[in-house]
Amino acid sequence: MGIVKVGQIPVGEDQPLVIIAGPCVIEEDDVAFQIAEKLSKLSMDLGFPLVFKASYDKANRASLDSYRGPGMEEGLKVLAEVKKRFDIPVTTDVHSVEEVERCAGTVDLLQVPAFLCRQTDLLITAGRTGLPVNVKKGQFLAPNQVKGVVDKVVSGGGGGVMITERGTSFGYGNLVNDFAVLPELRKLDCPLVFDVTHSVQLPGSEGSHTGGRTDAIPAMARCAAAAPFDALFFEVHPDPPKSLCDANTAVPLYRLDGLLENVLKFGALARSS
Repeated sequence: MGIVKVGQIPVGEDQPLVIIAGPCVIEEDDVAFQIAEKLSKLSMDLGFPLVFKASYDKANRASLDSYRGPGMEEGLKVLAEVKKRFDIPVTTDVHSVEEVERCAGTVDLLQVPAFLCRQTDLLITAGRTGLPVNVKKGQFLAPNQVKGVVDKVVSGGGGGVMITERGTSFGYGNLVNDFAVLPELRKLDCPLVFDVTHSVQLPGSEGSHTGGRTDAIPAMARCAAAAPFDALFFEVHPDPPKSLCDANTAVPLYRLDGLLENVLKFGALARSS
């Protein structure tokens, strides 16, 4: 279980650092395709394996009035087109057993949101699809509590489990990242992902929506690449202030080149030492 394959991309152990990136939520089709095109070009120019991520429904938004996405049917069409047009594997969030079964025919990797990481039926069903499953570690879980999550997915069989670290809640409106979790999580023998942009969130700090510390993104990314984690997760957008979800933490597309070029050096150095 040390290496998980997402499409044709191996994730884990001594494999190259994988980048999982895309918009938080699918907005207009052309925005998703613009982001995918930029990411695909960067992947080729900088030589990193890429998985495109976007959600068709953000079911846990802070406010009832927040934009959630186009819905599953329309969203899966967009993801299928990204996969076909740019020849890159795709992933999305699933929230229920019914969604898992529908998404399995389109995506290469199923992602379970942090708040659902202990939902037994969801995890077992995801494992039964034969696809790899990326479970975001809940903000409320200690590292030694993650084994139960992995066991549920593994019990369904499937293509392996990945665990994403995204910070832990220690108080009101903040997340704390402790890189000492890495040795503990390594005991699970799963590829480990670090969610850079969600880790700098300040949940609920701006009332009806989530704030964030974008100035901390480069440092967080470098630390995670050097740790080393097996993959890094970024939410990106052409114009973050106009993004319909996580506007305060998305990385602007025009800044991604320099950021990734720098971060990949840390990842390569960690793997060569």
